[in-house]
Amino acid sequence: MSDNDGKKTLGVRGGGGPRSGNVKQSFSHGRTKNVVVETKRKRIVKPKPGAAAPAPGGAKAGAPGAGSKRPAGISDEEMERRMRALAAARERESEEAAQREAEEREREEEKMRRREEAEAKEREQREAEERAQAKADEEERKKREEADAAKQAAAAAAAPPAEDQQTRPTKQAPRSKAPERDQRGDDGRGKGKGRGDDGGRRAGKLTLNQALSGGEGGRQKSMAAMKRKQERARQKAMGGAQEREKVVRDVQVPEAIVVSELANRMAERVGDVVKALMNNGMMVTQNQSIDADTAELIVEEFGHRIVRVSDSDVEDVIDSVDDKESDLQPRPPVITIMGHVDHGKTSLLDAIRDAKVVAGEAGGITQHIGAYQVTTDSGAVLSFLDTPGHAAFTSMRARGAQVTDIVVLVVAADDSVMPQTIEAINHAKAAKVPMIVAINKCDKPEANPDKVRTELLQHEVIVEAMSGDVQDVEVSAQTGQGLDELLEAIALQSEILELKANPDRAAEGAVIEAQLDVGRGPVATVLVQRGTLKQGDIFVVGEQYGKVRALINDRGERVQEAGPSVPVEVLGLNGTPEAGDVLNVVKSEGQAREIAEYREKAAKEKRAAAGAGTTLEQLLAQAKENENVKELPILVKADVQGSAEAIVQAMEKIGNDEVRVRVLHSGVGAITESDIGLAEASGAPVIGFNVRANAPARNSANQKGVEIRYYSVIYDLVDDVKAAASGLLGAEIRENFIGYAEIREVFKVTGVGKVAGCLVTEGIARRSAGVRLLRDDVVIHEGTLKTLKRFKDEVSEVQSGQECGMAFEKYEDIREGDVIEIFEREEVERNLD
Repeated sequence: MSDNDGKKTLGVRGGGGPRSGNVKQSFSHGRTKNVVVETKRKRIVKPKPGAAAPAPGGAKAGAPGAGSKRPAGISDEEMERRMRALAAARERESEEAAQREAEEREREEEKMRRREEAEAKEREQREAEERAQAKADEEERKKREEADAAKQAAAAAAAPPAEDQQTRPTKQAPRSKAPERDQRGDDGRGKGKGRGDDGGRRAGKLTLNQALSGGEGGRQKSMAAMKRKQERARQKAMGGAQEREKVVRDVQVPEAIVVSELANRMAERVGDVVKALMNNGMMVTQNQSIDADTAELIVEEFGHRIVRVSDSDVEDVIDSVDDKESDLQPRPPVITIMGHVDHGKTSLLDAIRDAKVVAGEAGGITQHIGAYQVTTDSGAVLSFLDTPGHAAFTSMRARGAQVTDIVVLVVAADDSVMPQTIEAINHAKAAKVPMIVAINKCDKPEANPDKVRTELLQHEVIVEAMSGDVQDVEVSAQTGQGLDELLEAIALQSEILELKANPDRAAEGAVIEAQLDVGRGPVATVLVQRGTLKQGDIFVVGEQYGKVRALINDRGERVQEAGPSVPVEVLGLNGTPEAGDVLNVVKSEGQAREIAEYREKAAKEKRAAAGAGTTLEQLLAQAKENENVKELPILVKADVQGSAEAIVQAMEKIGNDEVRVRVLHSGVGAITESDIGLAEASGAPVIGFNVRANAPARNSANQKGVEIRYYSVIYDLVDDVKAAASGLLGAEIRENFIGYAEIREVFKVTGVGKVAGCLVTEGIARRSAGVRLLRDDVVIHEGTLKTLKRFKDEVSEVQSGQECGMAFEKYEDIREGDVIEIFEREEVERNLD
């Protein structure tokens, strides 16, 4: 709508005629605007003349005279039905509301009832505690009064008669305190509490209001101060404070000790120890270390006795006491299977265990030391160690021989004694353990057991068939021939040894193998030798320590404990130990950590001393010596510690005076990004043995161009590294002598120089060949021919028995009778053996 001026106006709907007015609108920045507004009056709807007023309550909506307006097209019956449905819905809603209200009221009443019961129970408990406290206070008061009476009676009896009259008022002074208590309003409750230094008394316990309202504007006393006051009052009531006796302690002090640790061992306050050090001119804090001499001065100043100990004394907590004969019990024997590669050691054990072990080894070669327990038909329990037979695993076989009781030497009947067989014999002899010879593969047609027995004589192994004392059994892992006889021989040998151990002591064992598992962390295969290793034991092994989180036997089952001669996998180490380390159970984690830290420190110092144990002259000589030696750097990552050691040892054997392989780093676990970074910096390939690189390492290797080689069989690894090292060797220059010539006459030719007239006495003379001039069988010149002529023609070669003319390049000191040696050079590629 708009007004007469043509401006738009605002209209408000309503009834009646329009009413105009002005409205002032306000905008931002102080701007205003007048607007014309029209308002309409409210519209009043009047009923039609024929309509009746609404029916009084209860009238039907559809009945004549009802005030409601019926929608068009709705009959009276439909309207009545709708109204009934509406009334029923309203009735249901009211009933549901009433039901909800009743349920809510019941819940509130139940909640109030439970609260009242809890308050009543708490009130009863509080009253019972107050009664018990009052009873205890009453008993304490009676005991104190009886003690005071007894003390006064004893003092009166011991005093002389003359002094009795003088001292009696003083002796009876404590008794006068009872009336004072009565005057202060002591009604017998809270007896023995709150006796102050000034004779004042606090009745009852200290409340929050009393603690907060004490002292007019002064310093408030703390709860500790109140307790100290009560303690002084109690001591005064008991006959005065007694000086606490000084406890003199034996304080163990190593070469260096932290100040706080020294205070802890003396049971003194750290602040007092720091103050004593400052008085002696040493400004140190509680976290700094002091030497043993300074610590001795402080210990003596505090009145204690010093006990000097060395760092190595931390290992004295490991129990090394020999077991009593009465505590020893029979234990299963530990049998190590040794022999040459591919002679059937694991297959033989597989036949004994009736389990497929070979299938899990790459190429059918045992890469790790496996530990298994076997129960024979007779019920005897045997612990087997399966050691690899490859030459690279010499150290692993040596470790196997150190923890074993019986060695089973497996020799193939068709292959007889081989190099690793001899090594196994030497290991068994060094370990001083009995040996049983198992001649395997006797089912083959070409098998010759007698040849094996004869060749063993050369290595001082005399079997029973040769009138010796070493048992020998002919077996076949494929057909099962002789397995029962082998087990009987092992059982007989173990009976002779009378193997015993004490299971009721702290466990001690040897680490057979160790590896870093992705999901389980560091895992060590341990052969328990003495005691019983239990879940929860705290142990130290080499430079590592830990708490036994889980024990897993050779069948993959979790066990709670492992006794002597039982191989188990131990979880819960803080790091990967070295294979061959000894595991010892200790009392506390602190002891284990201290021993591990000491061993780690000692190992670092040993390595540092080995690196710094050379003089400057030796270093210079070594650098000069290695100046012409080419190195092939590599990084090695393996799945277990034993494999990593074996690979490193095999790499050290590759090379000669010109080329060698240098292992920059070896470790256990997956190939990581840090390994790739080290390999890039040194230009070395990364070798993974039964491990793989993780995704970041693979991406980094692709970006940086680092080669990663994966292997699962050590043969292939050694061969490839040997081939790569051979590529660093320079080609060998080989000389082939093809002829000799003798100088018969020397001519001088203008423009050419001296020319030798020669007779080829042997072989052939070629112009492209190298020559040497010999005078009295001494080489005086080596060079090349400038010219080779036959008569006046240049020729490429001259046969034996013919004459020719020769001239040397840039050399003319030739004489009659000299001999010319003619040879050719060829390059021959070299390989490392």
